Amino acid sequence: MLTAIRAILIKEFLSVWRDKKTRMVLIMPPLLQLFLFSFAATLEVKNTTISILNEDQGPVARELVQRISASPRLIRKVLNPDNTQDIESHINNQKALVGIHFPSDFSRRVMNGESGKFQVILDGRRSNTASIMTGYLNEIVNTYNQEFAKERGVLLAPSTLVVRHWFNPNLEYMWFTLPCLVAILGQVIALSLTSLAIARERELGTFEQLLVSPVSSIQILTGKTLPALGLAFLESYVILFLVVFFFGVEFQGSLMLFFWSMLIFLLSIVGIGLFISSMCKTQQQVVLGTFVYMVPAVTISGFATPVENMPMFLQYLSELSPLKHFLIVSKGLFLKDLPAPLVAQYTWPNFLIALCTLMAALWLFRRRME
Repeated sequence: MLTAIRAILIKEFLSVWRDKKTRMVLIMPPLLQLFLFSFAATLEVKNTTISILNEDQGPVARELVQRISASPRLIRKVLNPDNTQDIESHINNQKALVGIHFPSDFSRRVMNGESGKFQVILDGRRSNTASIMTGYLNEIVNTYNQEFAKERGVLLAPSTLVVRHWFNPNLEYMWFTLPCLVAILGQVIALSLTSLAIARERELGTFEQLLVSPVSSIQILTGKTLPALGLAFLESYVILFLVVFFFGVEFQGSLMLFFWSMLIFLLSIVGIGLFISSMCKTQQQVVLGTFVYMVPAVTISGFATPVENMPMFLQYLSELSPLKHFLIVSKGLFLKDLPAPLVAQYTWPNFLIALCTLMAALWLFRRRME
């Protein structure tokens, strides 16, 4: 049995190594995606354009305008409209994300101790960016209110909100994105290799030769599984190395726990890939099947939006996604040294998924052989 599996292993490694297209798919796209998503998939808000109409020109309004415009990283350009219709045009045509209007009596009301109000219009088509800008403007106004009250000798409220960000003190978006990309790109590699394994044999006409060889279906699937698992694990390690040493994301946890959990995760993805490959007859069908699985799996994994914000049926469905469980482990070990019991808690579902998908792939493979 070991001799037969060894022969299939050698055949699989040689077929991957000698196929130029497979080598390119294995090496170039994951690395390009790592560098592309690292800089493009940013959650930061910067280089925005705002439109400010100041009809007051008083000291309070001028001070607030200067403070709002004083962040060169956040604010790239400040537009000066002539009237409120220009602000509306800037927002509608997406020339500006935020429109601010100071009325003519704003400074006078503030200096007289009254409530000074100015209008802020945000582009709701970019809801996440708009909410971040709202927080930024609120922080500026609150800081100015405190300074203004101290200058006038007004007693401030005794309660003060002090914010600390655990695990990511400076809110670096790469500290969140890159640990997730290690898992997502590992899934892409493992799924691509295994899903094409059997379909490629069918298209090349070597699948019938494999069936008449003195090997069982378990030996064939084992020989298909181990090379894909090993190559996906190796490339995931390379991605991990780049994330830590090239991008500078600190790894706080245990590497042994990370590799153990990643191995179980990749095994579950290999099982899904073998099931897709056993079900499809051509590589074109495999590519479509992989796409059909990949997009929903990433969407409900919690990478872009929290799983808790999804409808309840999607939260239950996300439990069937191996990526969802491994993302928790990856971010936890990267950012806060997740302890071993919690790593095991989020890894055992992937072990069950791997067991079920591998058994399903074996059953379907035997059925197609018949």
